[in-house]
Amino acid sequence: MDFLISTAWAQGAPAGQPDALTSFLPLIIIFAVFYFLLIRPQTKRAKEHRKMVSELSAGDEVVTSGGVLGRITEAGEQFLHIEVAEGTVLKVQRATVSAVMPKGTFKSA
Repeated sequence: MDFLISTAWAQGAPAGQPDALTSFLPLIIIFAVFYFLLIRPQTKRAKEHRKMVSELSAGDEVVTSGGVLGRITEAGEQFLHIEVAEGTVLKVQRATVSAVMPKGTFKSA
């Protein structure tokens, strides 16, 4: 049976443990990849959205996360009044605004 397993390989194995840095290196690399490809861009987008929502004022044309296009008629601290048609006003939370549209978009739609 010795012709299937080489006894030299069994005797040549190192007895010590691997270095701590080399055992944690793959974990560190994976964390760095997640940070630069997922966490950092997401926090940047969230910061830009918070800035955009804080700068909303009456007269801005916006699209909500539900896809409703309208013009802001009244801007409160937590809620916005959005005119979606003549005489039709919706009250929505500030955070639901997903984009500010260029002026004139509301009339052309």
